[in-house]
Amino acid sequence: MTELDVVVASPSAALVRPGSLRAWVLACRPPTLVASFVPVAVGTACARASGGFRLGPALAALVAAALLQVGCNFANDVFDHEKGADTAERLGPMRAVSAGLLSAAAVRRGMLIVFALSVAIGVYLTAIAGPIIMAIGLFSILSAIAYTGGPYPLGYHGLGDVFVLVFFGFVAVCGTAFVQMGRVPELAIWSAVPVGALATAILVVNNLRDAETDARAGKRTLAVRFGERGAVAEYWALLVMSYAVPVLLVARGALGLRGLLPLVALPLAVKLARGVARQRGRALNALLVLTAKHLLAFGLLFTAGILANTGA
Repeated sequence: MTELDVVVASPSAALVRPGSLRAWVLACRPPTLVASFVPVAVGTACARASGGFRLGPALAALVAAALLQVGCNFANDVFDHEKGADTAERLGPMRAVSAGLLSAAAVRRGMLIVFALSVAIGVYLTAIAGPIIMAIGLFSILSAIAYTGGPYPLGYHGLGDVFVLVFFGFVAVCGTAFVQMGRVPELAIWSAVPVGALATAILVVNNLRDAETDARAGKRTLAVRFGERGAVAEYWALLVMSYAVPVLLVARGALGLRGLLPLVALPLAVKLARGVARQRGRALNALLVLTAKHLLAFGLLFTAGILANTGA
Protein backbone atom coordinates (compact mmCIF):
# COMPACT_ATOMS: atom_id res chain seq x y z
CA MET A 1 0.00 0.00 0.00
CA THR A 2 1.50 3.23 -1.03
CA GLU A 3 1.12 6.93 -1.56
CA LEU A 4 -1.58 7.74 -4.10
CA ASP A 5 -2.33 11.43 -3.93
CA VAL A 6 -5.89 12.21 -4.92
CA VAL A 7 -6.81 15.86 -4.72
CA VAL A 8 -10.12 17.05 -3.39
CA ALA A 9 -11.08 20.49 -2.20
CA SER A 10 -8.25 20.45 0.31
CA PRO A 11 -8.72 22.91 3.17
CA SER A 12 -5.98 25.43 3.84
CA ALA A 13 -3.87 24.93 6.94
CA ALA A 14 -5.43 28.04 8.46
CA LEU A 15 -8.87 26.34 8.46
CA VAL A 16 -7.70 23.18 10.23
CA ARG A 17 -6.84 23.30 13.94
CA PRO A 18 -3.51 21.58 14.68
CA GLY A 19 -4.01 18.24 16.41
CA SER A 20 -7.74 18.20 15.66
CA LEU A 21 -9.78 15.29 14.35
CA ARG A 22 -9.99 17.09 11.04
CA ALA A 23 -6.19 17.15 10.88
CA TRP A 24 -6.10 13.39 11.40
CA VAL A 25 -8.75 12.82 8.75
CA LEU A 26 -6.68 14.94 6.37
CA ALA A 27 -3.61 12.80 7.15
CA CYS A 28 -5.61 9.62 6.43
CA ARG A 29 -6.32 10.95 2.89
CA PRO A 30 -9.78 9.35 2.55
CA PRO A 31 -9.93 9.78 -1.26
CA THR A 32 -6.97 7.39 -1.62
CA LEU A 33 -9.00 4.54 -0.10
CA VAL A 34 -10.60 3.85 -3.48
CA ALA A 35 -7.33 2.10 -4.34
CA SER A 36 -7.92 -0.24 -1.39
CA PHE A 37 -11.61 -0.88 -2.10
CA VAL A 38 -11.37 -1.78 -5.79
CA PRO A 39 -8.89 -4.70 -5.44
CA VAL A 40 -10.99 -6.27 -2.69
CA ALA A 41 -14.19 -5.88 -4.72
CA VAL A 42 -12.61 -7.46 -7.80
CA GLY A 43 -10.93 -10.22 -5.78
CA THR A 44 -14.22 -11.04 -4.08
CA ALA A 45 -15.98 -11.19 -7.44
CA CYS A 46 -13.32 -13.62 -8.64
CA ALA A 47 -13.89 -15.77 -5.56
CA ARG A 48 -17.64 -15.72 -6.17
CA ALA A 49 -17.15 -16.64 -9.82
CA SER A 50 -14.95 -19.54 -8.76
CA GLY A 51 -17.46 -20.81 -6.20
CA GLY A 52 -15.65 -19.72 -3.06
CA PHE A 53 -17.23 -16.49 -1.76
CA ARG A 54 -17.15 -15.98 2.04
CA LEU A 55 -18.53 -12.76 3.50
CA GLY A 56 -16.50 -12.67 6.73
CA PRO A 57 -13.05 -12.96 5.13
CA ALA A 58 -14.11 -10.55 2.37
CA LEU A 59 -15.06 -7.84 4.87
CA ALA A 60 -11.92 -8.49 6.92
CA ALA A 61 -9.79 -8.15 3.79
CA LEU A 62 -11.47 -4.82 3.04
CA VAL A 63 -10.81 -3.43 6.52
CA ALA A 64 -7.21 -4.69 6.49
CA ALA A 65 -6.57 -3.12 3.08
CA ALA A 66 -7.95 0.22 4.25
CA LEU A 67 -5.82 0.14 7.42
CA LEU A 68 -2.69 -0.66 5.44
CA GLN A 69 -3.44 2.23 3.09
CA VAL A 70 -3.92 4.68 5.96
CA GLY A 71 -0.77 3.44 7.69
CA CYS A 72 1.19 3.92 4.51
CA ASN A 73 -0.25 7.41 4.10
CA PHE A 74 0.94 8.27 7.62
CA ALA A 75 4.40 6.87 6.82
CA ASN A 76 4.63 8.89 3.61
CA ASP A 77 3.54 12.04 5.43
CA VAL A 78 6.36 11.69 7.95
CA PHE A 79 9.18 10.42 5.76
CA ASP A 80 8.59 12.72 2.78
CA HIS A 81 8.61 15.66 5.19
CA GLU A 82 11.84 14.52 6.78
CA LYS A 83 13.48 13.97 3.40
CA GLY A 84 12.46 17.42 2.13
CA ALA A 85 10.09 16.21 -0.58
CA ASP A 86 7.15 18.16 0.91
CA THR A 87 7.92 21.85 0.71
CA ALA A 88 6.04 25.09 0.13
CA GLU A 89 6.61 24.54 -3.60
CA ARG A 90 4.61 21.31 -3.58
CA LEU A 91 1.81 21.38 -6.18
CA GLY A 92 -0.25 18.60 -4.65
CA PRO A 93 -2.64 18.48 -1.68
CA MET A 94 -1.63 19.68 1.76
CA ARG A 95 0.29 17.25 3.97
CA ALA A 96 -0.46 17.24 7.70
CA VAL A 97 3.12 17.13 9.01
CA SER A 98 4.66 19.62 6.59
CA ALA A 99 1.73 22.00 7.19
CA GLY A 100 2.29 21.84 10.96
CA LEU A 101 -1.12 20.31 11.65
CA LEU A 102 0.33 17.19 13.27
CA SER A 103 3.77 16.50 14.67
CA ALA A 104 5.96 13.86 13.06
CA ALA A 105 6.04 11.98 16.38
CA ALA A 106 2.24 11.90 16.61
CA VAL A 107 1.87 10.62 13.05
CA ARG A 108 4.50 7.95 13.70
CA ARG A 109 2.46 6.76 16.68
CA GLY A 110 -0.67 6.81 14.54
CA MET A 111 1.12 4.75 11.91
CA LEU A 112 2.10 2.11 14.48
CA ILE A 113 -1.44 1.94 15.89
CA VAL A 114 -3.01 1.53 12.46
CA PHE A 115 -0.54 -1.15 11.45
CA ALA A 116 -1.15 -2.96 14.76
CA LEU A 117 -4.88 -2.98 14.01
CA SER A 118 -4.18 -4.44 10.58
CA VAL A 119 -2.13 -7.19 12.23
CA ALA A 120 -5.09 -7.95 14.50
CA ILE A 121 -7.27 -8.40 11.40
CA GLY A 122 -4.48 -10.53 9.98
CA VAL A 123 -4.68 -12.89 12.95
CA TYR A 124 -8.32 -13.59 12.08
CA LEU A 125 -7.50 -14.12 8.40
CA THR A 126 -4.54 -16.33 9.31
CA ALA A 127 -6.83 -18.56 11.36
CA ILE A 128 -8.97 -18.96 8.24
CA ALA A 129 -6.42 -19.17 5.45
CA GLY A 130 -3.13 -20.16 7.10
CA PRO A 131 0.17 -18.54 8.12
CA ILE A 132 0.97 -17.34 4.61
CA ILE A 133 -1.53 -14.52 5.20
CA MET A 134 0.33 -13.19 8.23
CA ALA A 135 3.60 -13.36 6.29
CA ILE A 136 2.06 -11.39 3.41
CA GLY A 137 0.59 -8.86 5.84
CA LEU A 138 3.86 -8.25 7.65
CA PHE A 139 5.72 -7.94 4.35
CA SER A 140 3.10 -5.43 3.19
CA ILE A 141 3.64 -3.34 6.33
CA LEU A 142 7.42 -3.38 5.96
CA SER A 143 7.10 -2.47 2.29
CA ALA A 144 4.69 0.36 3.08
CA ILE A 145 7.26 1.83 5.46
CA ALA A 146 10.10 1.18 3.02
CA TYR A 147 8.28 3.04 0.26
CA THR A 148 9.49 6.40 1.61
CA GLY A 149 11.40 5.37 4.75
CA GLY A 150 14.41 3.31 5.67
CA PRO A 151 17.91 3.22 4.18
CA TYR A 152 16.66 2.50 0.64
CA PRO A 153 13.23 4.13 0.14
CA LEU A 154 11.61 2.45 -2.84
CA GLY A 155 9.76 5.53 -4.04
CA TYR A 156 13.01 7.49 -4.15
CA HIS A 157 14.70 4.95 -6.42
CA GLY A 158 12.10 4.60 -9.16
CA LEU A 159 10.52 1.45 -7.71
CA GLY A 160 7.22 2.99 -6.61
CA ASP A 161 5.41 2.02 -9.80
CA VAL A 162 6.37 -1.64 -9.47
CA PHE A 163 5.41 -1.49 -5.79
CA VAL A 164 1.90 -0.23 -6.56
CA LEU A 165 1.37 -2.69 -9.41
CA VAL A 166 2.35 -5.62 -7.20
CA PHE A 167 0.58 -4.66 -3.97
CA PHE A 168 -2.56 -2.96 -5.28
CA GLY A 169 -2.83 -5.51 -8.03
CA PHE A 170 -1.56 -9.02 -7.42
CA VAL A 171 -1.25 -9.01 -3.62
CA ALA A 172 -4.59 -7.31 -2.96
CA VAL A 173 -6.74 -9.01 -5.61
CA CYS A 174 -5.22 -12.48 -5.32
CA GLY A 175 -4.96 -12.22 -1.53
CA THR A 176 -8.64 -11.35 -1.26
CA ALA A 177 -9.58 -14.38 -3.33
CA PHE A 178 -7.18 -16.60 -1.37
CA VAL A 179 -8.61 -15.81 2.10
CA GLN A 180 -12.04 -16.81 0.82
CA MET A 181 -11.05 -19.90 -1.17
CA GLY A 182 -7.74 -21.15 0.19
CA ARG A 183 -6.31 -20.88 -3.31
CA VAL A 184 -5.85 -18.29 -6.06
CA PRO A 185 -8.01 -18.90 -9.14
CA GLU A 186 -6.57 -18.05 -12.54
CA LEU A 187 -9.28 -15.42 -13.00
CA ALA A 188 -7.94 -13.48 -10.00
CA ILE A 189 -4.42 -13.45 -11.44
CA TRP A 190 -5.63 -12.00 -14.72
CA SER A 191 -7.96 -9.57 -12.97
CA ALA A 192 -5.12 -8.24 -10.83
CA VAL A 193 -3.42 -6.79 -13.91
CA PRO A 194 -5.88 -3.98 -14.76
CA VAL A 195 -6.52 -3.17 -11.10
CA GLY A 196 -2.82 -2.78 -10.35
CA ALA A 197 -2.18 -0.94 -13.62
CA LEU A 198 -4.89 1.67 -13.02
CA ALA A 199 -3.73 2.20 -9.43
CA THR A 200 -0.23 2.73 -10.80
CA ALA A 201 -1.63 5.26 -13.28
CA ILE A 202 -2.62 7.46 -10.32
CA LEU A 203 0.97 7.39 -9.10
CA VAL A 204 2.26 8.24 -12.58
CA VAL A 205 0.19 11.45 -12.68
CA ASN A 206 1.33 12.29 -9.16
CA ASN A 207 4.98 11.81 -10.13
CA LEU A 208 4.62 13.70 -13.40
CA ARG A 209 3.18 16.66 -11.52
CA ASP A 210 5.91 16.59 -8.87
CA ALA A 211 8.87 15.74 -11.13
CA GLU A 212 10.62 19.09 -10.67
CA THR A 213 10.36 19.25 -6.88
CA ASP A 214 11.08 15.51 -6.55
CA ALA A 215 14.30 15.92 -8.54
CA ARG A 216 15.47 18.67 -6.19
CA ALA A 217 14.70 16.46 -3.19
CA GLY A 218 16.61 13.52 -4.67
CA LYS A 219 13.44 11.52 -5.27
CA ARG A 220 14.30 9.65 -8.48
CA THR A 221 10.86 8.52 -9.63
CA LEU A 222 10.42 7.16 -13.15
CA ALA A 223 9.07 10.56 -14.18
CA VAL A 224 12.34 12.11 -13.01
CA ARG A 225 14.50 9.41 -14.58
CA PHE A 226 12.80 9.24 -17.98
CA GLY A 227 11.20 12.65 -18.22
CA GLU A 228 7.74 13.78 -19.26
CA ARG A 229 7.58 11.67 -22.41
CA GLY A 230 8.46 8.56 -20.49
CA ALA A 231 5.77 9.24 -17.88
CA VAL A 232 3.12 9.88 -20.57
CA ALA A 233 4.12 6.69 -22.41
CA GLU A 234 3.88 4.71 -19.17
CA TYR A 235 0.43 6.14 -18.44
CA TRP A 236 -0.84 5.22 -21.89
CA ALA A 237 0.63 1.72 -21.63
CA LEU A 238 -1.11 1.16 -18.29
CA LEU A 239 -4.46 2.17 -19.79
CA VAL A 240 -4.01 -0.08 -22.81
CA MET A 241 -2.99 -2.99 -20.59
CA SER A 242 -6.06 -2.49 -18.41
CA TYR A 243 -8.58 -2.56 -21.24
CA ALA A 244 -6.83 -5.43 -23.01
CA VAL A 245 -7.40 -7.82 -20.09
CA PRO A 246 -11.23 -8.00 -20.11
CA VAL A 247 -11.17 -8.30 -23.91
CA LEU A 248 -8.68 -11.15 -23.62
CA LEU A 249 -10.71 -12.89 -20.91
CA VAL A 250 -13.81 -12.76 -23.09
CA ALA A 251 -11.87 -13.93 -26.16
CA ARG A 252 -10.51 -16.89 -24.18
CA GLY A 253 -13.97 -17.80 -22.93
CA ALA A 254 -13.08 -17.13 -19.30
CA LEU A 255 -15.89 -14.56 -19.22
CA GLY A 256 -18.98 -14.06 -21.35
CA LEU A 257 -19.78 -10.89 -23.25
CA ARG A 258 -20.81 -9.10 -20.08
CA GLY A 259 -17.17 -9.27 -19.09
CA LEU A 260 -16.73 -6.35 -21.50
CA LEU A 261 -18.61 -4.01 -19.15
CA PRO A 262 -15.38 -2.15 -18.24
CA LEU A 263 -15.27 -0.81 -21.80
CA VAL A 264 -18.09 1.54 -20.77
CA ALA A 265 -15.37 3.58 -19.04
CA LEU A 266 -13.23 3.77 -22.18
CA PRO A 267 -14.29 7.34 -23.15
CA LEU A 268 -13.02 8.55 -19.76
CA ALA A 269 -9.74 6.71 -20.36
CA VAL A 270 -9.34 8.46 -23.73
CA LYS A 271 -9.99 11.82 -22.07
CA LEU A 272 -7.39 11.05 -19.44
CA ALA A 273 -4.79 9.96 -21.98
CA ARG A 274 -5.19 13.22 -23.89
CA GLY A 275 -5.08 15.28 -20.72
CA VAL A 276 -1.88 13.69 -19.42
CA ALA A 277 -0.22 14.36 -22.77
CA ARG A 278 -1.12 18.06 -22.71
CA GLN A 279 -1.31 19.31 -19.12
CA ARG A 280 1.47 20.00 -16.65
CA GLY A 281 1.99 21.37 -13.17
CA ARG A 282 -0.97 22.16 -10.94
CA ALA A 283 -3.38 21.44 -13.80
CA LEU A 284 -2.60 17.73 -13.29
CA ASN A 285 -4.42 17.82 -9.95
CA ALA A 286 -7.76 17.61 -11.75
CA LEU A 287 -6.46 14.63 -13.73
CA LEU A 288 -5.50 12.92 -10.48
CA VAL A 289 -9.11 13.13 -9.37
CA LEU A 290 -10.32 11.77 -12.71
CA THR A 291 -7.73 8.99 -12.73
CA ALA A 292 -8.92 7.85 -9.30
CA LYS A 293 -12.55 8.04 -10.44
CA HIS A 294 -11.60 6.05 -13.50
CA LEU A 295 -10.11 3.32 -11.29
CA LEU A 296 -13.35 3.21 -9.29
CA ALA A 297 -15.55 3.17 -12.40
CA PHE A 298 -13.50 0.48 -14.12
CA GLY A 299 -13.31 -1.56 -10.92
CA LEU A 300 -17.05 -1.48 -10.30
CA LEU A 301 -17.81 -2.33 -13.93
CA PHE A 302 -15.26 -5.14 -13.90
CA THR A 303 -16.72 -6.49 -10.66
CA ALA A 304 -20.22 -6.33 -12.11
CA GLY A 305 -19.06 -8.01 -15.32
CA ILE A 306 -17.46 -10.88 -13.44
CA LEU A 307 -20.51 -11.37 -11.22
CA ALA A 308 -22.93 -11.11 -14.16
CA ASN A 309 -21.12 -13.93 -15.89
CA THR A 310 -21.63 -16.18 -12.87
CA GLY A 311 -25.33 -15.44 -12.51
CA ALA A 312 -24.75 -13.69 -9.19
